[in-house]
Amino acid sequence: MSAVETAFQGLRQMMATGRLQAGQRFPIESELCAELGVSRSSLREAVRMLAALGVVEVRQGAGTYVSQLRAADIVRSLSLTVGLLPLDGLLEIYELRRVLEGHAAAQAAARRSEVLVERMDALLTELEACDDPTGTAELDHRFHTMIAEAGGNPTLAALLEVFRSRSRNYQIFDSASGPEIKRVSDDGHRAIATAITARDGGAAQTAAAAHVAETERWLRRLHPPPSTGDAEGVGRAAAG
Repeated sequence: MSAVETAFQGLRQMMATGRLQAGQRFPIESELCAELGVSRSSLREAVRMLAALGVVEVRQGAGTYVSQLRAADIVRSLSLTVGLLPLDGLLEIYELRRVLEGHAAAQAAARRSEVLVERMDALLTELEACDDPTGTAELDHRFHTMIAEAGGNPTLAALLEVFRSRSRNYQIFDSASGPEIKRVSDDGHRAIATAITARDGGAAQTAAAAHVAETERWLRRLHPPPSTGDAEGVGRAAAG
């Protein structure tokens, strides 16, 4: 094990056991280096790795602190690795998405408010009228985010956001089959919204799972290459 790995695992163990708790400031560098048996440079590299994962915060002039260790924040750090998956790996995740999106929709149905019903209808009306692939994908993404957040579990919503972020790098709305994909996708969205409005959790779960399965089917059939560029700029043409 390298010195950086030793430092990384040592700090991780301190947080896992509660010796370093959420919001707590790290001991001074010299103490940590002596305890872990590593150099300052190795310790600092380990801290940078933990900061990239969102579990520590380096505050200029104030020291290094353990983050609040919120589950949703930590789950979002998965985007660093999920964002590297090739399409075959992403398709394996779709089995998880079918289950999780279905559960989120069922929870949204149980918790639904009149405000949610109005927001879903307004967004879907806009989505159904949209004929621009990039705009369609963005509205599609907003709909699924809305449902996940309405389910009431921030960690689940964050995990689904990570999964969808990679999906958005694979463009299908602007393919030759784009119009058919959009028609089927629009119908799927309406089925989800109708079930949620009716507070029918079973129907919402079934509709959401079927919708994700349909997107998976198109990705398997078209096998598009990933978009180049950043996910926020160009990776927005995959269906829900």
